[in-house]
Formats: sequence, C-alpha cells, structure tokens
Amino acid sequence: MGGNTSSSVNAESNTTVEKDEDVAVVLVPEIDKLFDRDPYLKLHEDEIRRRYGAFDNLRNEINDSEGGIATFTSAYKSFGIHINQDNSVSCKEWAPGACQLYLYGDFNGWEKKRNPYQKLDFGKWELKIPANPDGTCPIKHGSKLKIVVESEDGSLLDRLSPWATYVVKPPVEEGFTYQQVVWHPPQKYEFQHSRPKRPGSLRIYECHVGIATTEGKVGSYVEFRENVIPRIVKLGYNALQLMAIMEHAYYGSFGYQVTSFYAVSSRYGNPEELKELIDVAHSHGLVVLLDVVHSHASKNVLDGLNQFDGTDSCFFHGGARGEHTLWDSRLFNYSSWEVLRFLLSNLRWYMEEYLFDGFRFDGVTSMLYHSRGIGQGFSGDYNEYFGLNTDTEALCYLTLANHMLHEMYPDVITVAEDVSGMPALCRPVSEGGGGFDYRLGMAIPDKWIQLLKELKDEDWNVGNLVHTLTNRRWMEKTIAYAESHDQALVGDKTVAFWLMDKEMYTHMSVLSDSSPVIDRGIALHKMIRLITHALGGEGYLNFIGNEFGHPEWLDFPRVGNNESYHYARRQWNLVDDELLKYRYLNDFDAAMNHLEEQYGWLQKDPGYVSTKHEGDKVISFDRAGLVFVFNFNPTQSFTDYRVGVPAAGKYRLVLDSDDHKFGGHGRLDHNTNYFSFEEPFGGRPYSTMVYAPCRTSFVLAPMD
Repeated sequence: MGGNTSSSVNAESNTTVEKDEDVAVVLVPEIDKLFDRDPYLKLHEDEIRRRYGAFDNLRNEINDSEGGIATFTSAYKSFGIHINQDNSVSCKEWAPGACQLYLYGDFNGWEKKRNPYQKLDFGKWELKIPANPDGTCPIKHGSKLKIVVESEDGSLLDRLSPWATYVVKPPVEEGFTYQQVVWHPPQKYEFQHSRPKRPGSLRIYECHVGIATTEGKVGSYVEFRENVIPRIVKLGYNALQLMAIMEHAYYGSFGYQVTSFYAVSSRYGNPEELKELIDVAHSHGLVVLLDVVHSHASKNVLDGLNQFDGTDSCFFHGGARGEHTLWDSRLFNYSSWEVLRFLLSNLRWYMEEYLFDGFRFDGVTSMLYHSRGIGQGFSGDYNEYFGLNTDTEALCYLTLANHMLHEMYPDVITVAEDVSGMPALCRPVSEGGGGFDYRLGMAIPDKWIQLLKELKDEDWNVGNLVHTLTNRRWMEKTIAYAESHDQALVGDKTVAFWLMDKEMYTHMSVLSDSSPVIDRGIALHKMIRLITHALGGEGYLNFIGNEFGHPEWLDFPRVGNNESYHYARRQWNLVDDELLKYRYLNDFDAAMNHLEEQYGWLQKDPGYVSTKHEGDKVISFDRAGLVFVFNFNPTQSFTDYRVGVPAAGKYRLVLDSDDHKFGGHGRLDHNTNYFSFEEPFGGRPYSTMVYAPCRTSFVLAPMD
C-alpha cells in the first residue's frame, strides 16, 4: 500500500479515518467487546481506554506530520546508503548527538574527511555523491564503507550505518568488527511465487539456518533451501519460522543480540540467496515468519547501534533505563519519533524486500513492563497488567506495529513471545487490544520439564497437566509447543534427552536389545507432543530436530568448547537411517500434522475435556469432532473403558501412538469400530467403550 495518506477524526463518533490513494480504512473503537467477553476488565476500563488513546494520538500525529503511516514506515527507501538510477549516491542518517558525519571507504581511498555529510533539522544528516564523469557509480557493488562520527570532544568514531543491508565478518587479520559492504548486485533475485494464503491452522517449524546441516560448520541458505525445506513439507508443517536471521556478530547469541537490524546474516550467504529460500518455501505453500528482535539490541559499538552518534542514548534510553541487566544489552526508547521510524520501517523492509509473511516478536514480556519481567512472577491478578509497571510506550509501539502490519498486509501473522498473559494482547487494536494474532503458550514446555525432571510417572497430576494445557484467554489464540529452543541449549535438555538420556547412545537401533528406558521414552515423546498439539492451543510449534527426538544438546562454537561445531548442527543421518528408532518419532510427527490438516482441530473451539482421572492417569477430550484418549499410566491398561463422545454414531481409529510403524507394541486393533451409546458421560451426550493400553494415545474419528 503506497501513496500519500491523511487522516481525519469524526468528533461525533470518535472514529478515525485513514485515507490512501486507493483505500479508506475506518478504525472504530470497539472496546466494549472486551468487557462483554471479560467483565473483570471493566474495573480497568479507564486505563484500557487511556492506552488506546495514546496509540490513536500517535497514529494521528504520524498521519498529520509524515503524510501517513505508509510513508513513515518506508524510511528504508531514503535512510542509509542508496545507489540511484543515475548512478549517483544518496546517504542519510539520524545522529542527533554528532557534531559531524563523514562517509569513507574503498571509493575514496579511505580518507576519513573527504566526504562530509550536511546537517539537516532534527538530528538528520545527508550526503549526495554525484555519478562519475563517465556515468559510472563512484561506489561499487561489494565495496566496503564506514561512517565517521565526530563527537563533541573532536574524537572521530568509526560506525556502521544502522540501515546497512549487508555486513560481513572480516578476515582474521583485520580483526573481529563486522564490515559494511555495499549490496547492489547487477541482477537481484526476482520472486517467482506469491505469498501463500494465511493458513487457518498454524503448524510452525522453527528453524536456525546455521545449525540445519549435518556437517560441523555453519549451514547456508542454499543448503537449507535444498535439504531442509523438503523435510518440513513432508512432515506436514505449513509455516517456517526463521530465527537468527537479523545480523548478530556473536554467533552463540542464538540471534538475539542483533547488531545490524536491516542486514540478514551473511554467515549463511547473501541476501539474494535468502530471497530464493523464501520463494521456494512459498512454492510449497509454506508461510515464512521472521523471529524479529525489537525488544533490545547488542551493546556492540563499532558494529552495532550502541552509541551510534557518540552518546549513550540515540536509539536507546540513556542511563539505567536503557540497560537490560539480565541480557547485558541496550533497550530502545520507544517514545522517540526516529526510533519508531527505524523499527516500524524495519518491519516493512522485511515484508517488502524479502516477502516474509509475518513475525514472531521476541522478548515481548521484557518490553511490556518496566521491571523487564526480571524476578517478577505473574499470578493473573489484573492489577499486575494495568498498573504503573506497564511500559505504555513499548505497548504503544507494539500496538502501532500490529495496526500497520495488519492494515497493509491483511494476511500477515504476528506472534508475541509473552509469558505474562497480558489481557487483550491478542485481540484486535480496534477493541483496545495489542493486535497480535497469537501468543506463545510458554507455560506448557515448563510444565513438561517439571514433570519429567521432578516426578515419577505414577505421581503425575493429570488434572494439573490439563489445566496448564487449557489455561489460556478465551478468544486469544495461543501457539502450543512441548519444548522450547532454549531447552536444547547446553546446560538443559530436550524432552527426548530428559526421557532417554545416555540410553540413546546404545539402544536406539532396531537391532539392539529392548530397553525399558527407550520404550518409555518413545511412548511418552509421542504422547506429549500429541496432547500438546491437540489440546494446548490454536497453533503448534516444533523446534528443528525435536520432531525425531534429536539427541544431546545445542552448543555454539566458543572458547569453552574449543570453537567446535560438533553440537551446533542437526544429525539428519539419525532420522534417515532405517535401522534407528528416530524415524518412528519422525513418522508419528508427520502423521499427527497430516491428521490436523485433514480435520483442522487447531482452528476449532478448544477441546472439551470429559475425562481426567487421577488414579487411572487417563485423559480424554474431543475437538473438531475427533475423540482423543491418553493413558499415561505406566503399568495399567484398561479394557471397556468408557469415554465421552460429542455425537452419536460409529467411530474408527485414525491415529495410534502404539502402532508398530511408530515404534509401538501394536496393542490396538485398527479394524475395530467404536459405537456410541446413548449414555452421557463426562459432560458429553454420548459415550463409547475403548481399550486404553498403558502409555498409549489414540484418536477416534466419526465414520460417514
């Protein structure tokens, strides 16, 4: 959506109208819907309306001052360093604390002061370099550049442009500071495929390109495109979430200490190769989400945003408010006009230049609260969300970002990494909400680790487990996941490693002796993932490799491990080996996803739990017309076990974790028909009788 934008406010209806060249959008506050859905929010109506008013005022200011949100969020077209069609060069930066800016590099023999910027209003600087007399560009594709910032004391400080689109790690002899490289190839990649339609059910495969190779090295965009995307498609996922894409000088940061916000990581390849990766994903119907980090930034000075203009502030709050003590990073000043321009344009950049389909916003809890969530527990008391601890400026930024994205890209997907449970965060902006489509169900993986780490199987509280899986805000969508990427890091364990540990080294061969540890681990791994998938939310997420129970841990090269890549990779050879049991878990994961594709439980109402029997350790529920039965009992199987069903008729078995093809014992007869009885059970109008083997889950579907 482009063109000039203006706004007007209807005083009688208090609605705001945004007018663009070809579209008029009327945003009608519907905050009363929040109170109808959750009357307890009525006690905080004044604060909710105040927050909405802050967003609306900011949006109107942007419309009045900048010609509309579309123009304001397209700053990447003018800021930074640009080669124009006539081969002249235009440069623009925001450095309010600088006394002077210069551009130098290969193009001028690295003479620092030969090309000074001209100072503009509001801390902006501009430089125009004409084309060479022969019409060629004075700055070539692939040449290296730096910005020099002259501070108040006369010091000349080397910096990279905050808007740099390509930065590279230097040769060893040139140090460790990343270098800005002009990326203006004669032939840019042209996308062949349009964005897929937004899926009703979101099944996300979370990936890290660098570790997605079997070899002990950094994986590439090309290798990922050729080798990993086909796996994802075969597994039945419909969304690809890419982490560690925004450039980060320290590989071991997992991509969360961003140094260059507009540059995609060069350690995996160049920008055109990432574009082709996304295009190929789109050709398979995969939507591609970017793990975007706008919650904080690396403290790096020479190749980061920190102290860009020679001062402690610029993009960040000065003093203690600008420091994240736990992450040792800088915190953005979301009240700054130019910071808003920078961050909102950053989202547009990835949507327009790379055709991403949406974002997973990292560190939202840190953004939402002045405490940054450090040492703070959230009990669910609404006063925790609507008091003075909430950072309204950050919330306003997130609301504005969601408003902008959803207005310009109707099929966009935004996900909040929020552990606090902020009410209305995932409701539309027009209702006074934060505008996110989903939040991550972060309590779920914590619950699984607690059960596996602290309790014997027979001591599991299935009622508490069901509560964790179902405890989410009504009509605010949640993405469920059984384990997080953090659990894969050295010092923690994946679900598979908690279950099977060292036995994975000796008993994962189909030719090896039977092992009770492996049998238990394979059985529970499948059950944990299925109940999380089916009961835990309106979306599902899996971290790369966890679908087949990837062994060991993830450890990036560092001094402590002699810079080894041995644990910074994915051992695809394990799941590809027909003689190893990893394929059982992989095949079950695929069957689970394909069944969801067929019945669409993620886009239906939450599951109705009809059984949660503490003594038997049995859970049953129905969702999307399917009946799910889980027997977590380690030793007891149950015959003629009654479970509630939602409708009368005949049911058949459509998924069985105990199937031989999934590494099970084959105790269920797949030719059995399950007839309903006109006998209500567990709050359902009908019931049926089933055989529920120990440590087994299965799914029944109505027969036509």
